[in-house]
Order: sequence, then C-alpha cells, then structure tokens
Amino acid sequence: MKQTNYKTKQKTAILQCVKNMGDKHFTIDALCEILIKNGNAVGRTTVYRMLEKLSEDGILRKFVMPQGESSCYQYVGDHNHCHEHFHLKCEKCGSLIHMDCDEMNSLAEHIKSHHGFSLNPLKTVIYGVCEGCAEK
Repeated sequence: MKQTNYKTKQKTAILQCVKNMGDKHFTIDALCEILIKNGNAVGRTTVYRMLEKLSEDGILRKFVMPQGESSCYQYVGDHNHCHEHFHLKCEKCGSLIHMDCDEMNSLAEHIKSHHGFSLNPLKTVIYGVCEGCAEK
C-alpha cells in the first residue's frame, strides 16, 4: 500500500503550535487546550497520532512518565541536542527541567566505566522538588 504524504489544515496547526512552544515540555492535553484557544478544533486522537509521528521522525522528543502520568513532549526540530543531557522532574508541580551539568555527565561516565552500565539520557529522569516548590 502506498503511503500518501500530505498536509491537512489540522496537521499544519499542530506542527505550528508545537514549533511555537520552543523547547518547553508539554502534554497532549496542554497542546489540545492551546489549539482550542487558537481556534483550531482538532480531535485529541488526531493530536496524539501527529505527536507520535513527529516523535518517530525525530522532530519531537517524547518523555514517558511513570504509570498514571501523561507523557510529555518537546520540540527539537533540526537540533536534537536534548539527547545530550538528563532531566529533573518536580514531584509537586510536574515541571520537567533540562539538566545541563558536567557533574551528571561525569557520573554517567563513572557508571559506565566502573559498573559497565550506560545510562540513557532520554529515559533518565531524576525525581525531586524544584526550587520554586521548595520555597513555598
């Protein structure tokens, strides 16, 4: 079966909205809310399928969260730099924070050289409480 590669108004709206998010993390529900606010009535299933396709194509990075939490996504476009660092997840507000840290890279190297185990930055998320929530 020949696969047709075409753009629809809905797909264009989703892609533009994702690009406008920059490098912020977002869930399907959050994206659907933004699309509705912008006057783009797109079904949740369509949004889900498009995000999965964009993830497969390397345009989005998908972060799978523990059971019961929604996965979140991040637009990476042509610069897939997000695979080079680890992430922090706030257990209170739910924010996902990039951790560009030489110390963590050193720890990953230590784990690899001393324990024979390679960490996967795409799936390594450290849980705790962000500075903003800790101050509350």
